[in-house]
Amino acid sequence: MKLISDEILIDSGQQNPTFDAVYPMLDGFEFGDPASWTRGHPFDHYRKMREQAPVMWSSSFRGTSGYWSLTRYDDIKQAELSHSVFSSQRGGINMAVPDRKQWRPDKLMPAALNSLINMDEPLHREMRMQQSDFFFPAYVDTIRDRVGVYIDSLLDEMERRGPLVDFAKMFSEELPLFTLCEMLGVDEVDRPQVKTWMHHLELAAQFLANPWQTFFSEPMFPFRFNRVVRDMFEYGERVMANRRGNPRKDLLTIIAQSKLNGELLPQEFLDGSWLLIIFAGNDTSRNSLSGTIRLMNQFPDQRAMVIEEPALIPRMSEEALRMVSPVIHMRRTAVENTEVNGQKIGKDEKVVFWYGAANRDPEVFPNPDTFDMHRPNVEKHLAFGHGVHKCLGSRIAKMQLRLAFERIFERFPDIYWTGKQTISPNALVHAISSMQVNLYGKNARRPTQVAVPGAESV
Repeated sequence: MKLISDEILIDSGQQNPTFDAVYPMLDGFEFGDPASWTRGHPFDHYRKMREQAPVMWSSSFRGTSGYWSLTRYDDIKQAELSHSVFSSQRGGINMAVPDRKQWRPDKLMPAALNSLINMDEPLHREMRMQQSDFFFPAYVDTIRDRVGVYIDSLLDEMERRGPLVDFAKMFSEELPLFTLCEMLGVDEVDRPQVKTWMHHLELAAQFLANPWQTFFSEPMFPFRFNRVVRDMFEYGERVMANRRGNPRKDLLTIIAQSKLNGELLPQEFLDGSWLLIIFAGNDTSRNSLSGTIRLMNQFPDQRAMVIEEPALIPRMSEEALRMVSPVIHMRRTAVENTEVNGQKIGKDEKVVFWYGAANRDPEVFPNPDTFDMHRPNVEKHLAFGHGVHKCLGSRIAKMQLRLAFERIFERFPDIYWTGKQTISPNALVHAISSMQVNLYGKNARRPTQVAVPGAESV
């Protein structure tokens, strides 16, 4: 079986596009630097690009090849649907694929390439269909009650430790991790390791690009990184081997026993599947949960509406996904000369979709910077991508968001973001790693519980 990593397009260092750029190159934001994203999406820069350079040639970062940036909704949607022209497999989904001598740790880059998200048709469809039962509504219904019980336990612990708590660490990280591990069949004793692996993968891009920056923010990270990544892959290898010999009714078993062209997946694809699960399996939910809390501060009228009418929570969740855009970008590679919005794009040139820009395109979403759960096309955002590569876990993510906010607003209707947050340096996901909230409102204290005479004897 051919490996994607063996045939991947390595960055050549191309500085100029094959065909002359129709639109200007706008300065003002360094897309390729993970540290740039610690301030969140550059919405003002996106707006300039949509208006002046919707298909913009962007300079390379540290010796990698330049690429085309798409920022308009219709252009990105069209390219997502043209999967025979814009390949996921030819160059992977990451903004850059450096020379093989720079691939480190040993398994990390090959695993990032040898996975479902980097496959083109028909391999992509074949692999996706084998895993799809765990993402259909019937399965979502079977896990819903367990998720609801776990949400209540998280809120109990927050209330015990409140009123000021780190919502990202105490809730947003914990809920998707629980749901993911329930689906996978990860034993409870092993689950704390998964959280450690997620944290190290989230900072991996910055560490590999700028080790000193990571050292200053987290001094022990460089010394732990290689060991943590090694432990993660060794665990994945053991658990996949176990599921082949001792199958269970879980997603890990499905992955371990998946086949391509009639053959069981080689270890390289199992490594890739494990990495994809650990990194991508929780990011949309985790960052949308924290991002929605932030939005409820910024748009109190919308909060009041949804507390008055909880049936609006599904619409609120969709609008929050649009505005947060938890997945920052995906990359495709042109397999032939083509054209987007009047700009010719050469064969083997990279094309990057900026979802945060598309989701605030005023041609599709009027007044795009305003949270409006009543907008008629509230579910038409591209937060989960579009077309054949639309996120397989979107139903699971939406279920978690809806259940979470039904219970959060019931117990803490005045929950308030204090303005304190930390966004991790990552160009792939809007990673809110810390967010302080007051459960009872701005500057509020824990409500006094008044004892009711005789209640203890009831």
